[in-house]
Amino acid sequence: MQTTLAESFRNTPEGDIAEGILRSCVHCGFCLATCPTYQLLGNELDSPRGRIYLIKQVLEGATPTAKTQLHLDRCLTCRNCETTCPSGVEYGKLLNIGRHLVEEIVGRGVRDTAARAALKTGLGTQLLFNGALKLGQSVRGLTPGFIKSRIPAAEAAGDWPRPVHARRMLVLQGCVQPGIKPNINSATARVLDRIGISLIAASEAGCCGALAHHLNDTEDGLAAARRNIDAWLPHLDAGVEAIVMTASGCGVMVKDYGWLLRDDPTYAEKAARVSAATKDISEVLITEREALARLSALDSPLSTRKIAYHPPCTLQHGQKLTSGVEMLLTDAGFELAAVAEKHLCCGSAGTYSIPQPEIAGALKTRKLGHLQAGAPEMIVTANIGCLTHLQSGTTIPVRHWVELLDDALAAH
Repeated sequence: MQTTLAESFRNTPEGDIAEGILRSCVHCGFCLATCPTYQLLGNELDSPRGRIYLIKQVLEGATPTAKTQLHLDRCLTCRNCETTCPSGVEYGKLLNIGRHLVEEIVGRGVRDTAARAALKTGLGTQLLFNGALKLGQSVRGLTPGFIKSRIPAAEAAGDWPRPVHARRMLVLQGCVQPGIKPNINSATARVLDRIGISLIAASEAGCCGALAHHLNDTEDGLAAARRNIDAWLPHLDAGVEAIVMTASGCGVMVKDYGWLLRDDPTYAEKAARVSAATKDISEVLITEREALARLSALDSPLSTRKIAYHPPCTLQHGQKLTSGVEMLLTDAGFELAAVAEKHLCCGSAGTYSIPQPEIAGALKTRKLGHLQAGAPEMIVTANIGCLTHLQSGTTIPVRHWVELLDDALAAH
């Protein structure tokens, strides 16, 4: 794609990156076939190729409008297009640049600005979120059905084994996950404990920064990254093997710390080290597959349960991790139902389902139709956002896959 950047963007870090990405696009249109918003809306401006053209126009000096911003906002950032693209176009990086530039020029109304700030603060601050969640759970039984479905029932965390092993790994607790599904990290700790690895958390670490980053608050996102890096480096220095992610949305963000802080003279090297040490729990357990095999759960009563697995976009497209979860669940004896359109987004996409409820709802209905087609007893996934989004539309239990593995091992 030929580009002629406006003078204000020429020879700037963002301009150089954007120009390189734009030049790699060959207009082939393969991305249209796997873009969820294009499939729903049928408008090329709501496809990766269309959004690339919009961003190109801005970089070449055109003045963006609220309509430009709308089409960029509608993108789920699922990065399915990156998996599909034969030219390796780094669409996600270009979209981040484009959204930031358009927001600087177009701005947002008072109402929209306040709503986005509330989302970032309310979901990203564990104390605030947990307080609001507990209040909602206390009156959940008195609320109408449509509200009740949006308030997760309170759940117990289960035991977290004491750190007694020489091998240790860190875990990111996350923002909303400890409140909504506290058992996920506890289950992870129990699974790792059985194969001789202690899982610990750094109390100083907090939100991974993805919430702020995807709401175009770059500085808050980077501040969260720096805080976490400072919290984790002493543990890495002390011999911790990896930083484990049980939410794939957080995982893709932390794995990007090195890129996001590449120009920070104080944090560039530290960020690269943290990103290199970050592993999704499926990556960790795949490398420990032999140890898990020695704890085989094939004879447990849970191992015959038929399940449907939804791979989050942040795992399969963002982190490029495929098949690992399925292998681990199959090893444990679970029967996986066939699921059509596994590559498509469920509509959660972080905070996306709140400002874009119609698109998110349509994608959820479509995804649940495929997940439920094989009559599974349970749906499993690898990201807290997908889990809560899908659960709001079905009576079939939706859980994190590592909880099932923990149950199977415990029953053996």
